Amino acid sequence: MSKTSQIQEPLSELEKAMDVIIDVFHQYSRREGDRDTLTKRELKLLIEKQLVNYLRHVKNKATIDEIMKDLDINKDAQISFCEVMLLITRVTIATHEHLHDVEDQQQQQQQQHKHHH
Repeated sequence: MSKTSQIQEPLSELEKAMDVIIDVFHQYSRREGDRDTLTKRELKLLIEKQLVNYLRHVKNKATIDEIMKDLDINKDAQISFCEVMLLITRVTIATHEHLHDVEDQQQQQQQQHKHHH
């Protein structure tokens, strides 16, 4: 059964987010070398342009070289979509934790500002 013959439901928020991740990966992977992997330069560009705010939430800062070495599981000097998803997952988890930390701090501040009569 082909995709077009199915009646497609509107995409959910999560599915739209997945599409964006795939699209962004391809915006960078198609610049040089293999069209479906990232070279070190493409990875650096993707990180600098697409993860600039959230990468700060990752506790142990790594250089691009370290990130590349860490993600390149099969050691082919190319980062596949699966390999880049490890980085995105890691940053997403760190950001989730960061948002909870911020929430906790805000709650503590609110409790401190309440007047007791």
